Amino acid sequence: MKFDLHTHHERCGHADGTIEDYIQSAIEQQFEVIGISDHSPFFAHIEEHAYPHVAMAKKEFAAYVNEVLQLKQKYEDQITVLLGVESDFFPISASIYKEQYKKYPFDYIIGSIHSVNGISIFNKNRWKKLSEQEQIEVKEHYYDLISYSAKSGMFDILGHIDAMKGFYPTFSDLPTSRVEDTLKTIGDCEVAIEVNTSGKTKDVGGWYPSHDILEKALFYNVEVSFGSDAHIPSRVGDDFELVREKLKQIGFKHWVYFNQRQKVKVSL
Repeated sequence: MKFDLHTHHERCGHADGTIEDYIQSAIEQQFEVIGISDHSPFFAHIEEHAYPHVAMAKKEFAAYVNEVLQLKQKYEDQITVLLGVESDFFPISASIYKEQYKKYPFDYIIGSIHSVNGISIFNKNRWKKLSEQEQIEVKEHYYDLISYSAKSGMFDILGHIDAMKGFYPTFSDLPTSRVEDTLKTIGDCEVAIEVNTSGKTKDVGGWYPSHDILEKALFYNVEVSFGSDAHIPSRVGDDFELVREKLKQIGFKHWVYFNQRQKVKVSL
């Protein structure tokens, strides 16, 4: 079975194409399941549309959900369309997001950390004046936030858990035990992580997370899912078969997707 749970579309302001474009791309590639998971609005922000090139406006959220549900029905004979969302996680306002998500019939929710100390994880300039110890502290704070997101009970999947390396490849070499501690927490909380193939669109190349993190994830009984993190329709399912083979080599026996918030295991 072929599935992809991480896709975006034009509402977020930095992706191309309609939701239907991504569904049709999945059908053309003979996927059985396609998940739509655009960026959540900044629900706790005072402004209606705080960051137009990062996420949709709050008033767009219901329309987003309704469009996915309509397309789910339209294409039900060709592919299973799942309603998802990629949610930011801010501990201080997690309850606000949780209340919003209760209103809608999500199949799954991806929890992702996109900023640390108010700075985007993809901002490579953040590292320039920091000592190695200060860089390690930033990395540890990043993984603390991921751990908190796992413990929150809000999410089925955690997104791109080492994406901070995207435009700063040496991030992976910063020594800390926090990565392994976080994986243990994720395993204990029974939350899945995704293999996200969008790292190839950044300076670092490859996937999130790295192979060595996936090996540790297996040790800590962390289950894995798949997401291309496509921001253009042609990237739907990107590297799916390569990821499948690598997971089998590492020792995984299955991976998972979610339907109506229930875990579905798929043999590798």
